[in-house]
Amino acid sequence: MTRIEWEEGGQPRSALWRSESGWPAPGKVVIADDTMTADTAWRLALDGTALLWRGDFQNARQLLQALARRIDHKGSRARRAKATKAAPTLLESFHRHRLAQLQRARTLAMLLIPFEADYTIPLRRAPDVRQACNEAYGAASEPFVISLRELLGLIGAHEWRSKGVPIAALDARIHPWYGVFSPVRGEYVELVAQAPLPKRTKLAFDIGAGTGVLSAVLARRGFARVVATDMDARALGCARENIERMGLAPQVEIVRADLFPEGQADLVVCNPPWLPGKPSSAIEHAIYDPDSRMLRGFLDGLTAHLAPGGEGWLILSDFAEHLGLRSREQLAGWIAAAGLTVAGRHDVRPAHPKALDAGDPLHAARSREVTSLWRLQAA
Repeated sequence: MTRIEWEEGGQPRSALWRSESGWPAPGKVVIADDTMTADTAWRLALDGTALLWRGDFQNARQLLQALARRIDHKGSRARRAKATKAAPTLLESFHRHRLAQLQRARTLAMLLIPFEADYTIPLRRAPDVRQACNEAYGAASEPFVISLRELLGLIGAHEWRSKGVPIAALDARIHPWYGVFSPVRGEYVELVAQAPLPKRTKLAFDIGAGTGVLSAVLARRGFARVVATDMDARALGCARENIERMGLAPQVEIVRADLFPEGQADLVVCNPPWLPGKPSSAIEHAIYDPDSRMLRGFLDGLTAHLAPGGEGWLILSDFAEHLGLRSREQLAGWIAAAGLTVAGRHDVRPAHPKALDAGDPLHAARSREVTSLWRLQAA
Protein backbone atom coordinates (compact mmCIF):
# COMPACT_ATOMS: atom_id res chain seq x y z
CA MET A 1 0.00 0.00 0.00
CA THR A 2 1.29 3.49 -0.86
CA ARG A 3 2.01 5.78 2.06
CA ILE A 4 2.30 9.53 2.35
CA GLU A 5 5.12 10.97 4.47
CA TRP A 6 5.62 14.35 6.10
CA GLU A 7 7.28 16.04 9.07
CA GLU A 8 5.24 17.50 11.89
CA GLY A 9 6.42 18.88 15.21
CA GLY A 10 9.95 17.94 14.27
CA GLN A 11 8.98 14.27 13.90
CA PRO A 12 8.61 12.15 10.75
CA ARG A 13 5.00 11.03 10.18
CA SER A 14 3.28 8.79 7.65
CA ALA A 15 -0.16 7.46 6.80
CA LEU A 16 -1.88 5.38 4.15
CA TRP A 17 -2.48 7.30 0.91
CA ARG A 18 -5.85 6.88 -0.86
CA SER A 19 -6.64 8.19 -4.33
CA GLU A 20 -9.48 6.88 -6.48
CA SER A 21 -8.19 9.13 -9.24
CA GLY A 22 -4.89 7.30 -9.22
CA TRP A 23 -2.80 10.31 -8.21
CA PRO A 24 0.60 9.30 -6.79
CA ALA A 25 1.33 10.21 -3.19
CA PRO A 26 2.70 13.78 -3.16
CA GLY A 27 6.43 14.01 -2.59
CA LYS A 28 6.30 17.35 -0.77
CA VAL A 29 3.86 17.91 2.09
CA VAL A 30 3.51 20.89 4.46
CA ILE A 31 1.13 21.41 7.35
CA ALA A 32 -1.59 23.98 6.67
CA ASP A 33 -4.24 25.55 8.88
CA ASP A 34 -6.58 28.54 9.16
CA THR A 35 -3.67 31.00 9.18
CA MET A 36 -2.58 30.13 5.63
CA THR A 37 -3.76 32.59 2.99
CA ALA A 38 -5.30 31.51 -0.28
CA ASP A 39 -2.44 33.12 -2.22
CA THR A 40 0.15 31.12 -0.28
CA ALA A 41 -1.83 27.91 -0.74
CA TRP A 42 -2.17 28.67 -4.45
CA ARG A 43 1.57 29.11 -4.92
CA LEU A 44 2.36 25.92 -3.01
CA ALA A 45 -0.22 23.87 -4.90
CA LEU A 46 1.06 25.10 -8.26
CA ASP A 47 4.55 24.08 -7.16
CA GLY A 48 3.32 20.55 -6.45
CA THR A 49 3.42 20.89 -2.67
CA ALA A 50 0.53 19.23 -0.87
CA LEU A 51 -1.18 20.92 2.07
CA LEU A 52 -2.15 18.61 4.95
CA TRP A 53 -4.93 20.44 6.71
CA ARG A 54 -4.95 20.81 10.50
CA GLY A 55 -7.44 23.68 10.84
CA ASP A 56 -11.21 24.03 10.74
CA PHE A 57 -12.83 21.71 8.19
CA GLN A 58 -15.26 24.32 6.85
CA ASN A 59 -12.35 26.73 6.34
CA ALA A 60 -10.66 24.04 4.26
CA ARG A 61 -13.73 23.93 2.02
CA GLN A 62 -13.60 27.70 1.62
CA LEU A 63 -9.90 27.50 0.75
CA LEU A 64 -10.61 24.88 -1.90
CA GLN A 65 -13.22 27.20 -3.44
CA ALA A 66 -10.71 30.03 -3.43
CA LEU A 67 -8.17 27.84 -5.24
CA ALA A 68 -10.79 26.87 -7.81
CA ARG A 69 -11.62 30.54 -8.47
CA ARG A 70 -7.96 31.29 -9.11
CA ILE A 71 -7.67 28.38 -11.53
CA ASP A 72 -10.80 29.41 -13.41
CA HIS A 73 -9.70 33.05 -13.56
CA LYS A 74 -6.33 32.03 -14.93
CA GLY A 75 -8.06 29.82 -17.51
CA SER A 76 -10.38 32.61 -18.66
CA ARG A 77 -7.41 34.97 -19.14
CA ALA A 78 -5.60 32.33 -21.20
CA ARG A 79 -8.69 31.82 -23.40
CA ARG A 80 -8.97 35.58 -24.01
CA ALA A 81 -5.30 35.73 -24.97
CA LYS A 82 -5.75 32.90 -27.46
CA ALA A 83 -8.90 34.45 -28.93
CA THR A 84 -6.81 36.68 -31.19
CA LYS A 85 -5.10 33.66 -32.75
CA ALA A 86 -6.52 31.28 -35.35
CA ALA A 87 -9.50 29.34 -34.00
CA PRO A 88 -8.53 25.79 -32.97
CA THR A 89 -10.23 22.75 -34.46
CA LEU A 90 -12.76 20.89 -32.33
CA LEU A 91 -10.24 18.13 -31.78
CA GLU A 92 -7.63 20.64 -30.60
CA SER A 93 -10.22 22.27 -28.35
CA PHE A 94 -11.11 18.89 -26.87
CA HIS A 95 -7.50 18.01 -26.06
CA ARG A 96 -6.87 21.47 -24.57
CA HIS A 97 -10.04 21.26 -22.51
CA ARG A 98 -9.18 17.81 -21.20
CA LEU A 99 -5.62 18.86 -20.34
CA ALA A 100 -6.94 21.94 -18.52
CA GLN A 101 -9.42 19.80 -16.57
CA LEU A 102 -6.67 17.36 -15.64
CA GLN A 103 -4.38 20.18 -14.47
CA ARG A 104 -7.23 21.73 -12.53
CA ALA A 105 -7.99 18.44 -10.78
CA ARG A 106 -4.33 17.87 -9.98
CA THR A 107 -3.91 21.31 -8.42
CA LEU A 108 -7.08 21.07 -6.34
CA ALA A 109 -6.02 17.60 -5.17
CA MET A 110 -3.13 19.23 -3.28
CA LEU A 111 -5.37 20.09 -0.31
CA LEU A 112 -5.38 16.99 1.92
CA ILE A 113 -7.59 15.80 4.79
CA PRO A 114 -6.48 13.33 7.51
CA PHE A 115 -8.64 10.40 8.64
CA GLU A 116 -8.53 8.19 11.71
CA ALA A 117 -8.77 4.41 11.35
CA ASP A 118 -12.52 4.49 12.13
CA TYR A 119 -13.25 7.00 9.30
CA THR A 120 -13.59 9.99 11.61
CA ILE A 121 -11.94 13.27 10.60
CA PRO A 122 -9.84 14.80 13.43
CA LEU A 123 -10.69 18.41 12.52
CA ARG A 124 -13.01 21.04 13.97
CA ARG A 125 -16.51 21.14 12.43
CA ALA A 126 -15.79 18.04 10.35
CA PRO A 127 -18.84 16.14 9.09
CA ASP A 128 -19.58 12.54 10.01
CA VAL A 129 -18.66 10.66 6.82
CA ARG A 130 -18.30 7.18 8.28
CA GLN A 131 -21.21 5.71 6.37
CA ALA A 132 -20.08 7.29 3.09
CA CYS A 133 -16.55 5.92 3.59
CA ASN A 134 -17.80 2.46 4.44
CA GLU A 135 -19.86 2.49 1.26
CA ALA A 136 -16.92 3.56 -0.86
CA TYR A 137 -13.99 1.76 0.76
CA GLY A 138 -15.40 -1.07 2.85
CA ALA A 139 -14.21 -1.80 6.39
CA ALA A 140 -11.67 0.63 7.86
CA SER A 141 -8.12 -0.52 8.54
CA GLU A 142 -5.75 2.30 9.59
CA PRO A 143 -5.39 6.10 9.47
CA PHE A 144 -5.11 7.54 5.98
CA VAL A 145 -5.04 10.77 3.99
CA ILE A 146 -7.09 11.76 0.93
CA SER A 147 -7.61 14.99 -0.97
CA LEU A 148 -10.49 17.19 0.13
CA ARG A 149 -11.71 17.24 -3.48
CA GLU A 150 -12.03 13.45 -3.48
CA LEU A 151 -13.74 13.52 -0.09
CA LEU A 152 -16.36 15.96 -1.39
CA GLY A 153 -16.94 13.66 -4.36
CA LEU A 154 -17.40 10.77 -1.96
CA ILE A 155 -19.92 12.76 0.08
CA GLY A 156 -21.80 13.70 -3.11
CA ALA A 157 -21.86 10.07 -4.22
CA HIS A 158 -23.29 9.05 -0.87
CA GLU A 159 -26.09 11.59 -1.29
CA TRP A 160 -26.86 10.28 -4.80
CA ARG A 161 -26.89 6.72 -3.46
CA SER A 162 -29.21 7.70 -0.63
CA LYS A 163 -31.80 9.62 -2.63
CA GLY A 164 -31.39 7.90 -6.01
CA VAL A 165 -31.84 9.11 -9.57
CA PRO A 166 -35.45 9.18 -10.87
CA ILE A 167 -35.90 7.07 -14.02
CA ALA A 168 -39.16 7.84 -15.82
CA ALA A 169 -39.08 4.62 -17.85
CA LEU A 170 -39.10 2.61 -14.61
CA ASP A 171 -41.26 4.92 -12.49
CA ALA A 172 -38.59 4.25 -9.88
CA ARG A 173 -35.23 5.45 -8.67
CA ILE A 174 -31.80 3.99 -9.44
CA HIS A 175 -29.27 4.32 -6.63
CA PRO A 176 -25.70 4.65 -7.99
CA TRP A 177 -22.74 3.65 -5.86
CA TYR A 178 -19.51 5.58 -5.50
CA GLY A 179 -17.40 4.99 -8.61
CA VAL A 180 -20.33 3.74 -10.71
CA PHE A 181 -21.53 6.05 -13.47
CA SER A 182 -24.91 7.59 -12.65
CA PRO A 183 -27.71 7.48 -15.27
CA VAL A 184 -28.38 11.21 -14.99
CA ARG A 185 -28.46 11.53 -18.79
CA GLY A 186 -31.72 9.70 -19.26
CA GLU A 187 -32.07 9.90 -23.03
CA TYR A 188 -30.28 6.60 -23.64
CA VAL A 189 -32.56 4.89 -21.12
CA GLU A 190 -35.62 6.16 -23.00
CA LEU A 191 -34.23 4.75 -26.25
CA VAL A 192 -34.07 1.27 -24.71
CA ALA A 193 -37.52 1.73 -23.19
CA GLN A 194 -39.15 2.68 -26.52
CA ALA A 195 -37.33 0.80 -29.31
CA PRO A 196 -39.38 -2.04 -30.90
CA LEU A 197 -38.50 -5.40 -29.37
CA PRO A 198 -37.41 -8.45 -31.37
CA LYS A 199 -40.03 -11.17 -31.90
CA ARG A 200 -38.73 -13.31 -29.05
CA THR A 201 -38.31 -11.91 -25.54
CA LYS A 202 -37.11 -14.98 -23.69
CA LEU A 203 -33.52 -13.94 -22.90
CA ALA A 204 -31.56 -10.65 -23.02
CA PHE A 205 -27.95 -9.81 -22.23
CA ASP A 206 -27.00 -6.40 -20.78
CA ILE A 207 -23.28 -5.91 -21.47
CA GLY A 208 -21.55 -3.54 -19.04
CA ALA A 209 -24.51 -3.25 -16.68
CA GLY A 210 -23.23 -0.45 -14.43
CA THR A 211 -26.09 0.50 -12.10
CA GLY A 212 -28.35 -2.13 -13.68
CA VAL A 213 -30.74 0.48 -15.09
CA LEU A 214 -30.99 -1.06 -18.57
CA SER A 215 -31.41 -4.57 -17.15
CA ALA A 216 -34.34 -3.27 -15.13
CA VAL A 217 -35.88 -1.65 -18.22
CA LEU A 218 -35.56 -4.89 -20.19
CA ALA A 219 -37.11 -6.90 -17.38
CA ARG A 220 -40.01 -4.46 -17.09
CA ARG A 221 -40.51 -4.67 -20.87
CA GLY A 222 -41.23 -8.37 -20.61
CA PHE A 223 -38.02 -10.35 -20.97
CA ALA A 224 -38.37 -13.57 -19.02
CA ARG A 225 -34.69 -13.52 -18.12
CA VAL A 226 -31.92 -10.91 -18.28
CA VAL A 227 -28.23 -11.66 -17.72
CA ALA A 228 -26.26 -8.53 -16.84
CA THR A 229 -22.47 -8.49 -16.97
CA ASP A 230 -19.72 -6.23 -15.68
CA MET A 231 -16.11 -6.53 -14.56
CA ASP A 232 -16.15 -3.85 -11.85
CA ALA A 233 -16.90 -5.09 -8.33
CA ARG A 234 -18.70 -1.89 -7.35
CA ALA A 235 -20.87 -2.00 -10.46
CA LEU A 236 -21.82 -5.62 -9.78
CA GLY A 237 -22.81 -4.80 -6.21
CA CYS A 238 -24.66 -1.67 -7.29
CA ALA A 239 -26.62 -3.50 -10.01
CA ARG A 240 -27.59 -6.31 -7.62
CA GLU A 241 -28.82 -3.84 -5.02
CA ASN A 242 -30.91 -1.89 -7.53
CA ILE A 243 -32.40 -5.02 -9.09
CA GLU A 244 -33.31 -6.40 -5.66
CA ARG A 245 -34.76 -3.05 -4.60
CA MET A 246 -37.17 -3.16 -7.56
CA GLY A 247 -38.13 -6.79 -6.95
CA LEU A 248 -36.61 -7.96 -10.23
CA ALA A 249 -34.09 -10.46 -8.86
CA PRO A 250 -36.11 -13.48 -10.09
CA GLN A 251 -35.73 -12.17 -13.67
CA VAL A 252 -32.26 -10.58 -13.65
CA GLU A 253 -28.99 -12.39 -13.01
CA ILE A 254 -25.86 -10.32 -12.36
CA VAL A 255 -22.60 -12.03 -13.34
CA ARG A 256 -18.95 -11.02 -13.54
CA ALA A 257 -17.83 -11.36 -17.15
CA ASP A 258 -15.65 -9.51 -19.64
CA LEU A 259 -18.37 -8.48 -22.12
CA PHE A 260 -20.50 -11.55 -22.96
CA PRO A 261 -21.83 -14.33 -20.75
CA GLU A 262 -22.10 -17.83 -22.17
CA GLY A 263 -24.85 -18.65 -24.64
CA GLN A 264 -27.04 -16.78 -27.11
CA ALA A 265 -29.80 -14.27 -26.47
CA ASP A 266 -32.75 -12.79 -28.33
CA LEU A 267 -31.47 -9.31 -27.49
CA VAL A 268 -27.96 -8.15 -26.56
CA VAL A 269 -27.70 -4.55 -25.33
CA CYS A 270 -24.51 -2.55 -24.84
CA ASN A 271 -23.95 1.06 -23.84
CA PRO A 272 -20.13 1.33 -24.06
CA PRO A 273 -18.08 4.41 -23.12
CA TRP A 274 -18.74 6.97 -25.84
CA LEU A 275 -15.26 8.44 -26.32
CA PRO A 276 -12.14 6.61 -27.47
CA GLY A 277 -9.32 7.55 -25.14
CA LYS A 278 -7.44 6.73 -21.97
CA PRO A 279 -9.30 7.28 -18.67
CA SER A 280 -7.47 9.46 -16.17
CA SER A 281 -9.47 8.22 -13.14
CA ALA A 282 -11.64 5.28 -12.11
CA ILE A 283 -14.96 7.01 -12.91
CA GLU A 284 -13.71 7.96 -16.38
CA HIS A 285 -13.81 4.30 -17.41
CA ALA A 286 -17.51 4.94 -18.03
CA ILE A 287 -16.62 7.78 -20.44
CA TYR A 288 -13.39 6.75 -22.18
CA ASP A 289 -12.84 3.48 -24.06
CA PRO A 290 -9.09 2.93 -24.74
CA ASP A 291 -8.61 2.02 -28.42
CA SER A 292 -12.41 1.50 -28.59
CA ARG A 293 -11.82 -1.86 -26.93
CA MET A 294 -15.31 -2.36 -25.51
CA LEU A 295 -17.09 -1.02 -28.59
CA ARG A 296 -15.13 -3.22 -30.97
CA GLY A 297 -15.25 -6.21 -28.62
CA PHE A 298 -19.04 -5.96 -28.51
CA LEU A 299 -19.34 -5.71 -32.29
CA ASP A 300 -16.83 -8.50 -32.98
CA GLY A 301 -18.46 -10.92 -30.55
CA LEU A 302 -22.09 -10.08 -31.16
CA THR A 303 -23.00 -12.55 -33.92
CA ALA A 304 -21.76 -15.50 -31.86
CA HIS A 305 -24.09 -14.50 -29.01
CA LEU A 306 -27.26 -13.75 -31.00
CA ALA A 307 -30.02 -16.33 -31.10
CA PRO A 308 -31.60 -16.87 -34.56
CA GLY A 309 -33.57 -13.74 -35.42
CA GLY A 310 -32.03 -11.89 -32.49
CA GLU A 311 -30.86 -8.28 -32.36
CA GLY A 312 -27.98 -6.37 -30.83
CA TRP A 313 -28.68 -2.87 -29.57
CA LEU A 314 -25.69 -0.54 -29.53
CA ILE A 315 -26.32 2.73 -27.67
CA LEU A 316 -23.76 5.31 -28.77
CA SER A 317 -23.42 9.08 -28.96
CA ASP A 318 -21.89 10.69 -32.06
CA PHE A 319 -20.06 13.23 -29.85
CA ALA A 320 -16.76 11.50 -30.69
CA GLU A 321 -17.49 11.99 -34.40
CA HIS A 322 -18.05 15.72 -34.02
CA LEU A 323 -14.79 15.99 -32.07
CA GLY A 324 -12.86 14.07 -34.72
CA LEU A 325 -12.03 11.15 -32.42
CA ARG A 326 -13.92 8.65 -34.57
CA SER A 327 -15.68 8.87 -37.95
CA ARG A 328 -19.07 7.50 -38.97
CA GLU A 329 -17.30 5.64 -41.80
CA GLN A 330 -15.02 3.95 -39.26
CA LEU A 331 -17.99 2.82 -37.17
CA ALA A 332 -19.80 1.53 -40.24
CA GLY A 333 -16.66 -0.37 -41.24
CA TRP A 334 -16.42 -2.06 -37.85
CA ILE A 335 -20.09 -3.06 -38.04
CA ALA A 336 -19.69 -4.58 -41.50
CA ALA A 337 -16.40 -6.32 -40.62
CA ALA A 338 -18.14 -7.99 -37.66
CA GLY A 339 -20.69 -9.58 -40.02
CA LEU A 340 -23.53 -7.31 -38.95
CA THR A 341 -26.15 -5.24 -40.73
CA VAL A 342 -28.09 -2.25 -39.46
CA ALA A 343 -31.80 -3.09 -39.21
CA GLY A 344 -32.70 0.36 -37.94
CA ARG A 345 -31.60 3.31 -35.86
CA HIS A 346 -33.41 5.43 -33.30
CA ASP A 347 -32.03 8.87 -32.44
CA VAL A 348 -32.52 11.38 -29.66
CA ARG A 349 -30.90 14.72 -28.90
CA PRO A 350 -29.48 15.27 -25.41
CA ALA A 351 -31.23 17.57 -22.98
CA HIS A 352 -28.44 18.04 -20.43
CA PRO A 353 -27.40 21.64 -19.56
CA LYS A 354 -24.02 21.52 -21.34
CA ALA A 355 -25.74 20.96 -24.68
CA LEU A 356 -27.31 24.42 -24.30
CA ASP A 357 -24.30 26.23 -22.81
CA ALA A 358 -22.82 28.45 -25.54
CA GLY A 359 -19.91 29.27 -23.24
CA ASP A 360 -18.75 25.66 -23.07
CA PRO A 361 -15.47 25.24 -25.00
CA LEU A 362 -16.93 22.18 -26.74
CA HIS A 363 -20.33 23.71 -27.45
CA ALA A 364 -19.94 23.39 -31.24
CA ALA A 365 -19.80 19.61 -30.82
CA ARG A 366 -22.27 19.29 -27.95
CA SER A 367 -24.94 21.31 -29.77
CA ARG A 368 -24.92 18.81 -32.66
CA GLU A 369 -24.68 15.65 -30.57
CA VAL A 370 -27.14 12.83 -31.23
CA THR A 371 -27.45 9.65 -29.18
CA SER A 372 -28.48 6.62 -31.22
CA LEU A 373 -29.71 3.10 -30.62
CA TRP A 374 -28.36 0.99 -33.49
CA ARG A 375 -30.41 -2.17 -34.13
CA LEU A 376 -27.91 -4.73 -35.40
CA GLN A 377 -28.52 -8.17 -36.89
CA ALA A 378 -26.30 -10.94 -38.20
CA ALA A 379 -25.72 -10.45 -41.93
